[in-house]
Amino acid sequence: MSWTVIVRRQPWPLGVSFRVQAEAAASSLVMEPQRWGASRAEPRPPRFLDTLQDAVIGSVQVRLGYVDREGTETERTVHPLGIVAKGPSWYLVANTEAGRRTFRIDRVSSADPTCDPVHRPEDFDLATSWRAIADEVERKRTPLEVRALCAPEGIGVLRMGFGGRLEVGPSRTDGRIEVVIRGNDEHILAGELAGLVEWIEVTGPPGVRDHLASIGNALVERYGSDRQGRRTAAVSEDAARHRRP
Repeated sequence: MSWTVIVRRQPWPLGVSFRVQAEAAASSLVMEPQRWGASRAEPRPPRFLDTLQDAVIGSVQVRLGYVDREGTETERTVHPLGIVAKGPSWYLVANTEAGRRTFRIDRVSSADPTCDPVHRPEDFDLATSWRAIADEVERKRTPLEVRALCAPEGIGVLRMGFGGRLEVGPSRTDGRIEVVIRGNDEHILAGELAGLVEWIEVTGPPGVRDHLASIGNALVERYGSDRQGRRTAAVSEDAARHRRP
């Protein structure tokens, strides 16, 4: 969930200090990113969030200790460029000797600001940089790409179901629209698509089509006999009514 904050400039009376204005502005806004119905337990801000925010604002390098997801701890000097909140998690975007990197702040084990200035690229834009990072993370999380053709009236359903995992392409001569849906497992993605056969035809990869065929056969085997039995019973009852004098 993302939030957009609009601050309207107020006609402050002469003599009111900047501190008073800042305190008034801060007290006039409540941000509650928690969704309706979600648990009320909220994670605490990461230990070094304030330190890293100060380093970004002060444009000073930081000696950063970091523990990766495998539990390996490293230390390096970074050039803090910006901080991003993604859901309940906070991330530091920084330049390092190995290039631009993203650090989850709750994995930072130490943060010691230095007196050395940050070397900030003149064309750096935090929002643009984060979009590129997020897109790359999403591609790594969902490397499987399923190609399909979708009826125009089904595009809205796909958008609601797959969100950012859906890419909409051009229309074909028959009116159907080319789409790409990303996932990380053929069987799971086939299960997500199985209920959408009214709108889509999966064209590849073959493994997903095979899983869809298996799901279809299993559905017919599980429910087809019941349907046939009800149909036979209805026909028999109708015939019996016609035979009655």
